[in-house]
Amino acid sequence: MNTDDSSWWPMGDGVLCNAASQTYPSCNTFTHALSFFNKIEGSQATARQTAELLRSVISQQRVPYTNQAGALIDAVKAIGEQLIAANPVELAVGNIVRRVLHIIREEDLSLTTAAIGGLNLSAVSDDENDDDRDGDSTLSAAAVAAAARSTLRPPSLQTLLEDTPVSAAVPQTSSSGGDSEGKSKFSFTAADKSSRSRKLKHDVIEAVNELIQDIVTCHEQIAEQAVEHIHQNEVILTLGSSRTVLEFLFAAKEKKRSFRVFVAEGAPRYQGHLLAKELVARGLQTTLITDSAVFAMISRVNMVIVGAHAVMANGGVIAPVGMNLVALAAQKHAVPFVVLAGSHKLCPLYPHNPEVLLNELRSPSELLDFGEFSDCMDFGSGSGSPLLHVVNPAFDYVPPKLVSLFITDAGGHNPSYMYRLIADYYSADDLVVQRRATAGN
Repeated sequence: MNTDDSSWWPMGDGVLCNAASQTYPSCNTFTHALSFFNKIEGSQATARQTAELLRSVISQQRVPYTNQAGALIDAVKAIGEQLIAANPVELAVGNIVRRVLHIIREEDLSLTTAAIGGLNLSAVSDDENDDDRDGDSTLSAAAVAAAARSTLRPPSLQTLLEDTPVSAAVPQTSSSGGDSEGKSKFSFTAADKSSRSRKLKHDVIEAVNELIQDIVTCHEQIAEQAVEHIHQNEVILTLGSSRTVLEFLFAAKEKKRSFRVFVAEGAPRYQGHLLAKELVARGLQTTLITDSAVFAMISRVNMVIVGAHAVMANGGVIAPVGMNLVALAAQKHAVPFVVLAGSHKLCPLYPHNPEVLLNELRSPSELLDFGEFSDCMDFGSGSGSPLLHVVNPAFDYVPPKLVSLFITDAGGHNPSYMYRLIADYYSADDLVVQRRATAGN
């Protein structure tokens, strides 16, 4: 096997996987990496691992002279499609894939704009009395702009009517020295294209590094805003365990805020027990309550602060099971319901999109001991089905009307503003991550 091609990238244990062959299921190491994604705990760790993997793919991908952005987009979509399929419930995977695709498009557009600007400056600095060469430069710039638009999106009817064809932009009949000189000034040479491809990959990798850094520091950036929202002698209610909530509450305590925290235990996994221990270890006054006691205690609460599994484009929240109960209790007693979420949890999809898997069913063993209920699980009904069925969903959906405020690493926002914030992170062309069909397919 020839491994000199830079389109091969390492997957560990000395095994290489080809990002251009599109034969990912046959690569045992890559399949192992996909299965490993299901075992990563937490959206932040999953998002960071996804971004680092895509950065490796981009750095090893061979970029052609033409349509460099398209080659990178296809490579990222090929990997991203497999990652999303491996763990469809963890929406952070798809979010990061779409973020990286948006980065590629933005960096390519930036380089194209700079190239067009350079052509225009070159045309102005040329001999202004040479009308033929001025005309060629203007047309060449228009051709470059048309080519740039075609790489970012399929041509529409309006684009076809407005854009100047490349063949018309650069006359091919003349072979005079002046024309040759003019063409050399307003066309990309092989060296220019090679330099531009290296520049594109460098800029994309730098932007992905910034994305990874934002993911790593999202807890700190959200926690810095705690003092603006938590005041003296308040009572805060939360559910389950969330590192974002933990750092947020501790940051408020560090700013000399004195308050008490009610922690609903988050059955059946009882993650609230872990959060209560962490809060006590950091010196916060903590009261642990059952989930069924939320309505009884909510009248004493000044604010509900919770984490999220994902924030949808409509401002709805996918959160640990039981969260909708807390949100309804807060609405009933006019208590602000505040959601903390890093930008990697902002999803450009809507809950009704077919790509969104809203829930998953966890093991019944979290609810009961099979030994104690074995007599209920026999097939005594004669129909071949057990008498006892156990349903253990992992998530709740909280509609946007129950949310008072979102606090992200980009600041605080109302639910009605979330779609605009999300639009800054994603491109409409990447909402469905799917590779383009090839002629062979």
